[in-house]
Amino acid sequence: MIRAIAASICLIAAPAAATAEVELSFYGGIQSAPSSDIAIRGDSEIDNDDFSQAWEGRSSSAPPYYGIRATRWQSDTFGYGLDFTHNKVYPKNDELPAGYEVLEFTDGLNTLTVNAYRRWSGAFGEVTPYVGGGLGVSLPHVEVTSGTSETFGYQLTGPAATWIAGATYPINDQWSVFGEYKGTFSSNTADLDTGGTLETDIITNAVNLGVSFNF
Repeated sequence: MIRAIAASICLIAAPAAATAEVELSFYGGIQSAPSSDIAIRGDSEIDNDDFSQAWEGRSSSAPPYYGIRATRWQSDTFGYGLDFTHNKVYPKNDELPAGYEVLEFTDGLNTLTVNAYRRWSGAFGEVTPYVGGGLGVSLPHVEVTSGTSETFGYQLTGPAATWIAGATYPINDQWSVFGEYKGTFSSNTADLDTGGTLETDIITNAVNLGVSFNF
């Protein structure tokens, strides 16, 4: 997965060096998630089940919450690029419905989106506000254990979307720091190892701090 992301970032950056500003950004922060409805359908070991699960992010627990972003700024106002975010959701207070030993996306409720951005360079001195949004896919590490049914692995589970608002401040000609709010939505249909699916739509909310390298 990481190799594919790195290759995609190179495709954005390579043709842009002579014609546009390219920005590579790395960020972490505090990420949370509200409750979501879960539906289990057609599994040979788990009865069809519908319930609401409360989540928490535990952003600093290993593996930590983080993101990587590559943006090609076509002008002082408009840019586009790729954004990979390693979101996480754990059962809140470790509470699960009866019969479940594990139900989480902790090695990543990962999303990969293609984003567009609008920024306001020079309008507020050295501080540059920006907003953005995009669409892509959800690539979580699905972890579900109930009785003899045990699902553990990365899957492509459905569409994802993101929305962002923040501001950046330059340190020098190439480096800058930024802070932002970032929300994500993912619609997930995960295959369970004994047949059937787990279906859930999850929203995450994050306050990020990061650093960007411009070239």
